[in-house]
Amino acid sequence: MGENRIGVAISGNNIAELQGAIQHAEQLGIHGAWMTTGGARPDSLTVFAASAGSTSSIMLGTSIVPIYPRHPLVMVQQTQVVAQLAPGRFRLGVGPSHRPTMEAAGIEFRAPLGHLREYLRILKALLQTGRVDFDGRYYSAHESIPEPLDVPVMGSALRRGAFELCGEEADGAISWICPGTYLRDVGLPALQAGARKAGRPVPPLIAHAPVCVSTNAEEVRAAVRQQIMNPRLPFYQQMLIDAGFPEAAEGTWSDGMIDAVVIWGDETKVADGLQQLFSFGATEVLASPVAAGDDRAASLERTLSLLGQVSQSMPRN
Repeated sequence: MGENRIGVAISGNNIAELQGAIQHAEQLGIHGAWMTTGGARPDSLTVFAASAGSTSSIMLGTSIVPIYPRHPLVMVQQTQVVAQLAPGRFRLGVGPSHRPTMEAAGIEFRAPLGHLREYLRILKALLQTGRVDFDGRYYSAHESIPEPLDVPVMGSALRRGAFELCGEEADGAISWICPGTYLRDVGLPALQAGARKAGRPVPPLIAHAPVCVSTNAEEVRAAVRQQIMNPRLPFYQQMLIDAGFPEAAEGTWSDGMIDAVVIWGDETKVADGLQQLFSFGATEVLASPVAAGDDRAASLERTLSLLGQVSQSMPRN
């Protein structure tokens, strides 16, 4: 599955803040910067294109770009620019997002895994071979680009069917707020089953998890409830119920859910929690820093510093 990595989710209110966060992560030695696209927030692909020239080694990745608002050929148009500006450093993660989110924007949400399967096939064919001739149930694409690009195409995964689909079709599966034991017992086996079905190697598992270096349980849990959307969306609720937390049906964070999902504690405990995800089968931990307490800037920097230390301590191929 390749070498293990530590990535970090970057955020900011404008391009200056976002570029600064990416550059800071690179300076700390963190292996990858990831960004989520959603709502009216700055577009991740555009941000990475703007940031490619001011960085040199950090990997760049989308986690994720929703597929419904953009035809796969539009995604290829944008991806080419980032891939050419940051050769060998860009990873494209896509997914269907969620019904309430899409329907609130007036976009019909149906057959998410069917759409994702066809979307992945088009992206991979065109980006990685330079040509696509595809007529599916949901998409058609007949196009070529001047030359293939070194761009892994990954998919979002929360439940068994999505992990299996990624095992069949994608170059990686990207989770979010999945307990580590759920990834070990459900996600990874489904990813492996999909790969076996398709007769291909098992793709990487990107474990996207909230991380907070703090020993104050009250502050950590309060910060999670404030900064991370309550699990009201059906896909998240059902995943957490499947993971052994029936209270997820209430749409709020219980202490048990937070402790199972968030990697928190002092530096040693958080470093051990990151390593545990690798032991469960993750090939990369994508950390979303949670700032706890009154001094959020100091809290964020403490977590980022630990992520950098762990990154630099990991063997590189």
